[in-house]
Order: sequence, then structure tokens, then C-alpha cells
Amino acid sequence: MSRPSRIALAVAMLALPALVASAQGPPRVEASAPAPPAVRHVFVLMLENKNYDETFDPHGAAPYLAKTLPSKGAVLENYYAIGHLSLDNYIAMISGQGPNIQTQADCHVYTEFAPAIPTDDGQYIGQGCVYPAAVQTVADQLESADLSWRGYMQHMARGEPKSCRHPEINGPDDTQEAEPGDQYAARHNPFVYFHSIIDEPTCARFDIDMKKMWDDLERPASTPEFGFITLNLCQDGHDEPCVNGQPGGLVQINRSLKRIVPRILHSPGYRDRGMLLITFDEAEQEGEDGDASACCNEMPGPNTPNAGGPIPGPGGGRIGMVALSECIRPGRRIDQPFNHYSFLRSVEDFFGLDHLGFAGQEGQESFNGDLLKNSPCE
Repeated sequence: MSRPSRIALAVAMLALPALVASAQGPPRVEASAPAPPAVRHVFVLMLENKNYDETFDPHGAAPYLAKTLPSKGAVLENYYAIGHLSLDNYIAMISGQGPNIQTQADCHVYTEFAPAIPTDDGQYIGQGCVYPAAVQTVADQLESADLSWRGYMQHMARGEPKSCRHPEINGPDDTQEAEPGDQYAARHNPFVYFHSIIDEPTCARFDIDMKKMWDDLERPASTPEFGFITLNLCQDGHDEPCVNGQPGGLVQINRSLKRIVPRILHSPGYRDRGMLLITFDEAEQEGEDGDASACCNEMPGPNTPNAGGPIPGPGGGRIGMVALSECIRPGRRIDQPFNHYSFLRSVEDFFGLDHLGFAGQEGQESFNGDLLKNSPCE
């Protein structure tokens, strides 16, 4: 074969794969793996019953919350609760379910939620406290995605059972009032209001006393993707004064956060791209300071005529939130409005989960975009 012929054959052979690919359509491109989330562990620490203007007053009774922590992270200035009293807010934060009359009254009797008729917007029609297994929570979503969750409840282990502690079905809730040696409140533990959790062995394993959180945070591998931290009725500011003689209120909140937050922030688990969100369940609900305002086109849901509960209004009032993470540039103040449904949507977005209930409402926003804008973790 002559040299020109050999060159022509080589060129033809080089072109053959392209010709074959052209004949078979465009070349296949392997899908790249999704980028890991900027934040690997999300914790929320819950406090009680305070208005934004009082809580975040730099000259007020909680300077650690109002000044020190915002300098280390970001403040969501227009973060709102979704109703009154407490329990409806906690339930909304993990399931997207709106208030009903019994959850608005904090479920002094632990009744079944019925008839639980599903609607097109992810809500279930009914009244009661303990939702049937068909009503899913972010805990169920995380388990299905092979991700981990924990409810860390202060003082839970001071009663029986030591974990997943709740009243008997149709029985009275004896944790409504604090006792000197036991200030746990079931109504501040949203996980025990869902059969999808309490009927499963994972409830006893994952809905646990707060003391166990410190062991989990010792290693990134044992740190859950999602942790829900509830302080007892004194440390969260609910009682003022407390049954054990402590002052309670904002003074107690300031003391609690100064003791607890640095320990979380310096833990190996948190330092593995953790985020700590600190907020309140609701604003003041009584007197001239009572606030039942809302944001974010909040829908009251099918089960209550008034989300404000004891005071007329569409929501639970302005409460604010502090967000801490190495993925947040410190000193930021975000004025976009958000609420507890936004919180749920944000957690779901962090871990690629579907949106439950009102977290999926049209126009509902996740705060992740603003919060992590120009993130050092990107």
C-alpha cells in the first residue's frame, strides 16, 4: 500500500468512532454525582414564647443571644411562628401540618387525630393530637434516605420511659406542668405526636435525652444529619420563675445558651460542616404584647378558624432566628420573611427531600439560598 493510501486509511479509522456515534445519536455523557451539601449536619435549638423586639434587644436580658451570637453568624430578622400555643408550631416544623384546635390548646389529653382525610395540598383534615402513620415527618423522610435524625430532649430520662416518652393514648399529659426534678414537656417534643414514629423501634433509639447528644457529637460519624434540641421548661425560658428557684425567662435563656452553645460549636460533630439554628416556638400569646402576625402567605389550614389561637390573627408572631455555621459569613442580617414551614422546607432542601405539607406550598421559600450566599463552604 502506498504512503498516501496508508494515510487515508488511518484518517478514516480515526473518523470511524465519530461516524458511528453520529449514526447512533449524540454520545452518552455519564451523569456526574450530585454535589455534597454545603452543610452536613443541621441542628435546631428551641426556646419559648418571646417576641423578636424583646429577645433581640441589645440592651435586654439576653445579650448573648441578642449581640454575641449574631456577630458569629446570621440573624433572620423576619422569622415567624405559624400559630399559638406551642404544640402546633412544633408539629409544623417537622411535618408541615397546620394547626388544629387541640394542638393549639397543647393537647392536655393525648387523643388520636381523626378522621385524617388527606387533601391535595398535603394537609389532613381532622382534630386531635397523634397523627396516623400515613402522615409523614422529616424523620421518616431521613430514614427512607438512609440519613439519621435525633430528638434531644432535656430531662426526658427523668421520667419513664427514658426515651420516646409520651402519655398513653387518650390519657392525660402529666408533663404540662414542671416538677422540681422533672421539667420535660411532651408538647415540646414533636416526634411523639406521630404514629409513624412512636409505633416504630427507632423512636426509642432516636428520640432521646439531651445528655446523649454530647456522646453523639464526639465523632462526625455518630453525629446525625438532623438534630432537634429542646430544653426543659426552665432553661428554654418558658417558666418565670422556675419550680427549682431559678429565674427562668430571658435571664435563664441567656445562661443556658452561654453554657450549651459553645460546647456544641467546639464539638467534632458540629465542626464537620454543622449548622445550628436557634429560634422560638411562638411569640407572646397574652396581653398587650400578644402577637399573632404571620408572613409568607401563610394558610391557616383546614382545621382551625384562627391560627392565632387565643388572640385573633393569622399566625404565631415574629420571633427571629439565629443561624451559626462555618458556611455562613458572620455578621449578616437577613430581612426576607420566613416561618416554621420555611424551616422544614430548608432542612428538606439541604438533604434533597420532598416537601411535606405547607413546606411545599406554592411561593414558600427556603432560606438556604440567602443564608449560604457566598458561602465559604461552596
